Amino acid sequence: MILTVRTTRGREKTVVNSMRSKVKSRNLDIRAVLAPDDLKGYIFVEGNKQDVKDIVSDLRNARGVIDQEIGLDQIEKYLSEEQEEIKIEEGDEVEVVGGPFKGEDAKIKRVDDTNREVTIELLDAAVPIPTTVDADMVRKKA
Repeated sequence: MILTVRTTRGREKTVVNSMRSKVKSRNLDIRAVLAPDDLKGYIFVEGNKQDVKDIVSDLRNARGVIDQEIGLDQIEKYLSEEQEEIKIEEGDEVEVVGGPFKGEDAKIKRVDDTNREVTIELLDAAVPIPTTVDADMVRKKA
């Protein structure tokens, strides 16, 4: 059974991570969780209906479960796209192409493939402060 869980907009990955840790500790019947990047405020959870409701009631940023079950064909469009592999490594110099640091040059300090994030330090900053941004916000310099 696949259910839709409403979340706080922009906190979908936080809910998924919290859910993952609670499922492991409680041994609940939850088989899969999907948080599509282009669908804000919702995640899909496959598992026992009561277990899904129980875990969601304890999670911060989870707003509730929509009672109507959905079919695999309804979420198939979110499953078919494969994410592009991150080709950036620690030590690479990049240009920030989005967000508040757009146009700045930076150096990669850490790559988080799971969350598709990179930790950067701006090269022109007086005091280099590590900042974590989405991997799509940086482009490797030629």
